[in-house]
Amino acid sequence: MSQFFQIHPDNPQARLVRQAVEIVRGGGVIVYPSDSSYALGAHLGDKRAMDRIREIRRLDERHNFTLVGRSLSELSAYTKMGNQAHRWIKHLTPGPYTFILPATKQVPKRLMHAKRKTIGIRIPDNRIALALCEELGEPLLSSTLILPGEELPMMDPYEMRDLIGHAVDLIIDGGYCGYEPTSVIAFEDDQPQVVRVGRGDVSLFEPV
Repeated sequence: MSQFFQIHPDNPQARLVRQAVEIVRGGGVIVYPSDSSYALGAHLGDKRAMDRIREIRRLDERHNFTLVGRSLSELSAYTKMGNQAHRWIKHLTPGPYTFILPATKQVPKRLMHAKRKTIGIRIPDNRIALALCEELGEPLLSSTLILPGEELPMMDPYEMRDLIGHAVDLIIDGGYCGYEPTSVIAFEDDQPQVVRVGRGDVSLFEPV
């Protein structure tokens, strides 16, 4: 059965954040809050942890995993980012957006979209998520906590404990954080394309 931490959404307890990151470094899969919904997180270099996330969500090889990080400068090492993409991402982060970009060699091939060789990146406006990334010192491999057959992410950490407590190593109760996935913006040849409309405002990308 997973561990269960209650972490304050505004003032995350450093001791609990450290313990959560130790679980990630040890190959664990965690549930943590973001600014759009709860998500599954793991170490980006751990194939077994990635496979466990795939199993929980029943994901195929076409799924784009997301790297959640603290800053654009940190995440830029993992993506090929044109000038326009850089400006948009800088303008919209931190916030409830996921950006799909070509991946660099820093990204393990197993995390990329099988055909497009892309990866998602994200900087959430959530203090717990950012504290986890700060303590980890590198991006967190992440995927929205949507169970197979469902359209919306899970909201209730206690329900998560009942349903998937056997499949993860830690569930962080960070309070209510929403139930709407991020808006997804893909950059094809440095041009933005709205892939999914979610919590983030996409009207900025509509033609004038």
